[in-house]
Amino acid sequence: QVRLIESGGGLVQAGGSLSLSCTPSGPAFDVKAMGWFRRAPGKEREFVAAIRWDDDSTYYTRSVKGRFTASRDSAKNTVYLQMNNLQPDDTAVYYCNAAQAGPGGDYWGQGIEVTVSS
Repeated sequence: QVRLIESGGGLVQAGGSLSLSCTPSGPAFDVKAMGWFRRAPGKEREFVAAIRWDDDSTYYTRSVKGRFTASRDSAKNTVYLQMNNLQPDDTAVYYCNAAQAGPGGDYWGQGIEVTVSS
C-alpha cells in the first residue's frame, strides 16, 4: 500500500519560513506530478502548488505565488514546498498529493499542520 510521508510543518511567526517534504513509501509507482493542497479551519480544501515530473513545470495558486516554491528530487520521488513570508492566512493542514502517470487514482498524505501566528 502506498503511503505519502509528510514532514516539516509546525508553528512560525508571520514573515517566517517553513519547508515541507513528502516522500512515498510502499510499492513504487510512476509519478506524473506531485504537489500540495491545504484546508484552512472552516474552509474547503484548496490547491496550493504542484510540480510535473516530466518537465519540472510548476503551478501555484495565486495567493502563494512569489512566496512558495515547489521542487522535487526525482531519485527519491520526493516533493518539497518551501514557504517564505508566511502569513496567518496560510494557517492550514497541508496535504501532499501524488498523481500517477498511468491508470489509477491519486495518493494523499495524512496531512501536516502549519500554523502562522500574527
